[in-house]
Amino acid sequence: MAPRRPRAPASVPALARPASGPDMSQLRAAAAKGLRRSGGRAAPQQQQQQPARQSRKGASLRGGAPAPPPAPHLFSDPAEIEALRGNLLAWYDRCKRDLPWRTLATTELDADRRAYAVWVSEIMLQQTQVATVIDYYNRWMQKWPTLHALAQASLEEVNELWAGLGYYSRGKRLQEAARKVVSEMAGRMPRTAEDLQKLLPGVGRYTAGAIASISYGQATGVVDGNVIRVLCRLRCIGADSSSPPVIDRLWDMANTLVDRSRPGDFNQALMELGATVCVPKAPLCGECPVKQHCRARRRVEKELAFASQKLFGKPDPVPDVEDCGVGGCPLCPPATEPWDSSLGVTNFPRKAAKKQPRVVKTATCVLERRGCHGAPEYLIVQRPNSGLLAGLWEFPSLLLAQGLQEEKQQEALADHLQAWMGWPVAAGDLQLIGEVVHIFSHIHQTYVVYSLPLDGDVTLDPASSPSRWVTEEEFHASAVSTAMKKVLKAREKQRGKESSSVMGSKRKRGAKSQRAGSTSPGTQLSLRAFLRAPTAP
Repeated sequence: MAPRRPRAPASVPALARPASGPDMSQLRAAAAKGLRRSGGRAAPQQQQQQPARQSRKGASLRGGAPAPPPAPHLFSDPAEIEALRGNLLAWYDRCKRDLPWRTLATTELDADRRAYAVWVSEIMLQQTQVATVIDYYNRWMQKWPTLHALAQASLEEVNELWAGLGYYSRGKRLQEAARKVVSEMAGRMPRTAEDLQKLLPGVGRYTAGAIASISYGQATGVVDGNVIRVLCRLRCIGADSSSPPVIDRLWDMANTLVDRSRPGDFNQALMELGATVCVPKAPLCGECPVKQHCRARRRVEKELAFASQKLFGKPDPVPDVEDCGVGGCPLCPPATEPWDSSLGVTNFPRKAAKKQPRVVKTATCVLERRGCHGAPEYLIVQRPNSGLLAGLWEFPSLLLAQGLQEEKQQEALADHLQAWMGWPVAAGDLQLIGEVVHIFSHIHQTYVVYSLPLDGDVTLDPASSPSRWVTEEEFHASAVSTAMKKVLKAREKQRGKESSSVMGSKRKRGAKSQRAGSTSPGTQLSLRAFLRAPTAP
């Protein structure tokens, strides 16, 4: 659902957006040139880094705690904190999205059911977009409206409903925790963030804080990806935002800011701001309700003012864009990664480079037969109960060694199927369909897809993985991954091409026989043909 956003006042510039007019381009160019001349952030940090390192070392040798971050990176003014809370909550009340879990959180009177509703939403929303989650959430809550209902469900049912949502272990852990609450806690959810994190499997610090603040009104902050982005921009935090020291500081900041009277709404407002306004690449700075508290925005304004002075030939003072000014600051960008004027507020946050995903290739075979009504049926097998895609169903598959040639891949798959089914499978009988690529969070998976039609049933080794024949409709209702749905789609596309080819051949043969039985123009008819009575159309 699209968020309801207030219209930006015409007088407020959208600082994060690239300027379209030539004047703004000149300003930005001049600002960048001036910063290069003055050395940007790198020079002051280099000059003062060594003394700061010595002072930290001395503090640790004396057994003292590390020095707190410089004031520009903190929220230390009570008046500013109160103003930020008020502005953010007023905006949230006007512009928040209408989401099903928010409705339940405000209308459900039973504390345990309220906490369960929030818990399910927070688990589903991990690494998944809101638009994708809404339908899954509604179906889940309709099927299992309480902890007791979920505890009684089978893992197969959970996997079937979760299929397509990704990160499948989330559903399994959620059910395990629900069973623990029912069997060991008499169905009563823990009432504090500390106990939620300590007692429930799969519940981390963020999820515990969200449940406790939204469901029970505990004044505790939350830190997720959206909150990290907002806080880093508000206080120009340019160090690696995924590092433990920075994360700890962000948690301290979130706990300082959280509104004591409306902690759940405040935390949701902060996350909503990051999801709809303070977005990663094109933030809507003109619409931000807390822009007056944003140090990243203030820095952009200073650069534009300095560029204006340069453009119009005014005196050339050194721009006051050093928000911190403390060498070796643990929250400033490193000297090797100075401020980039072209990025504006999107200089923040900064993360370490992502690790490249592991490249994996798997041979997969779509085994099929004709069902009782002539429709195709497919053989699927169940994956182990641990590891990637645990407990889900898939077409028979074999992980391939790296660098294996296509011919060898086909032979390896044939040998695997033969050992699995107990009767000979010739590599030449496997028909290559093509490749299907699916990207997991840490794996770049390529499926080399083959098909193999069978005349009858297959008797499998009882010691092998569970298996069953399914129709296309049953396949999509089963707990299968999105990758396997792509594999079946590739097979159906190939079948469509085969059908088109067969129909084309029939039309050609029909046209050829029709030409053979007719007389071409200009050919003289025989007397018998001329006198033959015409046939009815």
